[in-house]
Amino acid sequence: MRTAPYPGFPTDAQPALMAALLRADGGTVFVENIFENRYRHTGELARMGADIRVAGRVAVVNGVEALHGAGVRCTDLRGGAALVLAGLQAEGETRVSLLEHIDRGYESIERDLALLGAAVERREDT
Repeated sequence: MRTAPYPGFPTDAQPALMAALLRADGGTVFVENIFENRYRHTGELARMGADIRVAGRVAVVNGVEALHGAGVRCTDLRGGAALVLAGLQAEGETRVSLLEHIDRGYESIERDLALLGAAVERREDT
């Protein structure tokens, strides 16, 4: 999967697609041609059990049998959404912090996902 300017594959969709493929059979190679720091979310995905190797602009995702819930931190809008998508696939509870990144682009993401049947809620840290 190579990101490219329009009409190519959009860089903004890359983190969500990566999250969707975390449990796929086989592997997927991503080549990020637009932004240098687009893979900042991969370390957080790895905390959930994802098998991702990054070298420069290339990331290789090997599908895993299962993901597990973990405490993860958003680093940016698109990567944060990817963490939420991965959390929906994970066994156990996933807690995503620094939601202000997600809120910049997705108004009430938890409401929209709950309307689709997801077991998701927003909690204020105390």
